[in-house]
Amino acid sequence: MSFRRTEFVTLLKPMYMKGVKQGIAPARAMKSRIQSLTYFGVVLAIFGAWASPALGDQQQQPVSFQVQKSDVAKAEKLADELASLSPRVNREEAKLLADCAFATVTKLRRDYRMFGTPIFNNFLIYHGLRKRGYCYQWSEDLLVALDALGFKSLEVRWGEHDPNTWRENNCIVVTAKGQPFKRGIMLECWRHLGHLYFGPVASDWEVYVENSAYAQLVRNRAAGSKVPDRNHGVAFQRSAVAKKKAGE
Repeated sequence: MSFRRTEFVTLLKPMYMKGVKQGIAPARAMKSRIQSLTYFGVVLAIFGAWASPALGDQQQQPVSFQVQKSDVAKAEKLADELASLSPRVNREEAKLLADCAFATVTKLRRDYRMFGTPIFNNFLIYHGLRKRGYCYQWSEDLLVALDALGFKSLEVRWGEHDPNTWRENNCIVVTAKGQPFKRGIMLECWRHLGHLYFGPVASDWEVYVENSAYAQLVRNRAAGSKVPDRNHGVAFQRSAVAKKKAGE
């Protein structure tokens, strides 16, 4: 049995048309889906471009400190000295530390209500007329403020002179990361009645040694840990630790 050409075309035409109709529907659906995804992608890109700066501002706001006008030149000099400690010191960190130190000491001077000489101020604290202002308290509060900045190229360390005697004095010493303590720059507040002094710790007229254990104690206390107080041999200072009775 044989088919003529016209009969063959007539037979296949319904099958062809059915296939075309079935193919068009998925193609149209796919096209619609692609258009929807394209529109959604465009909207998402526009929203992302609008939202990114706002989110970035919230997450990466630069830290800065207001240094009083009379201390601006001193803060710049301190930043220069810190940056010169090592080529590895980040200049921005050096400036941030210097500005923080001067701004913090200015605030503490107001909070402590410094009056008269350093020794007289100790006398006021001893008699309960001031709450804080001993040499080690200046250094503790400054250490906590500087530590909060999380420096990567600088280290903040605790220095003490004649510990456990009435001549004891404390300071903060800043070194480049991994540098010896004696190479550092000291930050001292008490001797100058709440005005920040800085200079090479090795050339100071008082000889300072590092006490990393006490620095860690201060950090732990600031983080909320319960740590025992330590007596400091400071003129006119009340004992921070209760003395035991005889025989105990």
